[in-house]
Parts: sequence; structure tokens; C-alpha cells
Amino acid sequence: MAVRLNKKVLCFVDEYGTAGTASFHLGAVFVLANEAGRLDKCFSDLLEPNANEVHAANMSDGYLQGLLHRLWNNAPQDRVIMLNQKFTAQDGDPPVLYARAVVETVKIGLKRFRTVLGRNTIANVDIITDVNHHNDHPDFMTELDRARLDDGRFKGVNRIVRLDSTASRLLQLADVVAYARKWIVAEELNAQGLRDRFGIEVL
Repeated sequence: MAVRLNKKVLCFVDEYGTAGTASFHLGAVFVLANEAGRLDKCFSDLLEPNANEVHAANMSDGYLQGLLHRLWNNAPQDRVIMLNQKFTAQDGDPPVLYARAVVETVKIGLKRFRTVLGRNTIANVDIITDVNHHNDHPDFMTELDRARLDDGRFKGVNRIVRLDSTASRLLQLADVVAYARKWIVAEELNAQGLRDRFGIEVL
């Protein structure tokens, strides 16, 4: 039973837009650590063998939608949760705003991930985020360390790792999940469409 309770959850987070502005969205992919390789392979197998980094802003919407649709059809749908959350424009220090957005999104994702684990408490979580000028700032980590001490479900987070997204296909997937909000803004798709076609929950 102890092994079940200690299953590690990985949360990959990337952004579209700038913290504090009206066009700031986070994309998050939650998966069990022992399922991450399977999801990574599922995504990678849809790309050309020599494909470089998947960066949504540099790709056509049609290609990205096809990629997400095929991924969701092949992914372990009961073992992964993908979220896209929009944040309103607000004043404040961008690294702190970015950190608070990560905390909010992770807490919501972990609440939903309880159905995957079949239990109410999740206490073995690692966050992997694409390094940028906001989350590379000391104030970003200070805010997350505070949340790890006293902010509900976020207390289940063990560590926060910042990587260059070229090192992780699942960080690149989180980038595409964040970008997908653009299709709602452009009225190409609605929230139901993102959920049904791509498995992305819109917050």
C-alpha cells in the first residue's frame, strides 16, 4: 500500500504570453512519473524522426491541431490531465505573478488528478517548467517555496525544476497546450471542442 501512496506525479508547465498581461495563459500536463516515458514516446512518434523543438508559436495552427488530435487518440487518456488556464491582467512583479499562476494551476490539476490515483491526497509531486526570464528570478522561487509550506495541495510539491524546453518533449507539449487558448480567442474552437478533440481542460 505504501508504494501506491508514494507514486510520483510529474507536472510540466509552460506559458503563452507574459505574466501580468491580458494574454497570459499557462499550459500544464500532469502524468504519473512511471507513465511519462509512454506519453513522451506517444508524442515523439507523431513527429518527424529528425524534428527539432516543438514551439507552438512557430508552427501552423492546422499542424498543431492535427498533432494534438492524434496524440489524444493515442494517449493513455485515463492517465494524463492537460489544463489550459487564462489569467487576467494585473499589476505586480511578473516573477511573483508567474509563480502564483503556477501555484493556482498546479493545485487545480492535482485536485483533478486524484481520479487517476484513486485517492484524495497527493504528496509526491515534481514540477518541471520551461526556464524563462520570469521563473529564473529569485522572487519566483521565493513565492513557490512559501506556497510549498502553507498553500493547500501545493504542499505536496517536492521540488521545482527549470529546464530549457529543448530537453523535454513533454515541456514542448505543455507549450502547445498553453498556445491552444489562441483558438478559443480566434473563435475557431470553444472549450468543449478543446476538451473533446484534444483532451485539454480549459480553466
